[in-house]
Amino acid sequence: MEQLQVGRAKLTWLNGGVSFLDGGAMFGVVPKALWAKKYPYNEKNQIELRADPILLQIDGKRFIVDSGLGNEKLSQKQLRNFGVIEQASIEKSLVELNLSVEDIDAVLMTHLHYDHANGLTKKVGENTYISQFPNAIIYTSAIEWNEMRNPNIRSVNTYFESNWQPVEEQVETFADELEIVPGMRLIHTGGHSDGHSILVFEEGEDCFIHMADIMPTHAHQNKLWALAYDDYPVTSVHEKESWMAYGYDKEAWYTFYHDAYYRAIKFNHVGEKITEVARVQYPYK
Repeated sequence: MEQLQVGRAKLTWLNGGVSFLDGGAMFGVVPKALWAKKYPYNEKNQIELRADPILLQIDGKRFIVDSGLGNEKLSQKQLRNFGVIEQASIEKSLVELNLSVEDIDAVLMTHLHYDHANGLTKKVGENTYISQFPNAIIYTSAIEWNEMRNPNIRSVNTYFESNWQPVEEQVETFADELEIVPGMRLIHTGGHSDGHSILVFEEGEDCFIHMADIMPTHAHQNKLWALAYDDYPVTSVHEKESWMAYGYDKEAWYTFYHDAYYRAIKFNHVGEKITEVARVQYPYK
């Protein structure tokens, strides 16, 4: 498991599963001739996407950033349509770190689409689900939590009742931003979804910015490259423009949940890569 130390924050990437989605959908209106230079694709025009939560250890607390694809949460049709070839092994990842799901103090949800929220609950019977992290507070924006429970005609296929009903007593929401510990904030941005949030940590000269699905991979660095999946792509573009400028000025680390090749990249003042944490490539099960 890859790790990164940023100030007093230690980040460890867990195994949340992997899928292959259409490259055109992931890069929206960007021509393939451009995005294909930035990110590999297969013969079906699909690109590999991780769904790997970040274990964040700071100030004696243990946080999880998003929750992976889960297990036994998707039908065979969904597994096929979403290109899922490996489901999550979060518990196994934690055991390797001498931890368990009971040790997690909070789950920081950037948004609640199935590929980020499936791991919040686990199946224990034919149609029964319980909390995966029973002792954790689950933080998400109030807008996202409302849409999760009241999806519209477009979002109903990505917000699942099995991901929110078993954990609703654990959920705490915020409006604009929420400081989790000193220097670390969940900040509502909108864009990818109406309630989408990013995570920003600052301590002196040390900084990391987790852009979630506003910049899901390193290949989405260009501020104009928005996903076809974005509900509000113009908002995504403006938010990315703002937070990339902010991070470049601080030479911040940018961390990734979906990227199959990089866990984190640090950019300089003009957006050039300074250093990186590459993902170790393992064969699939």
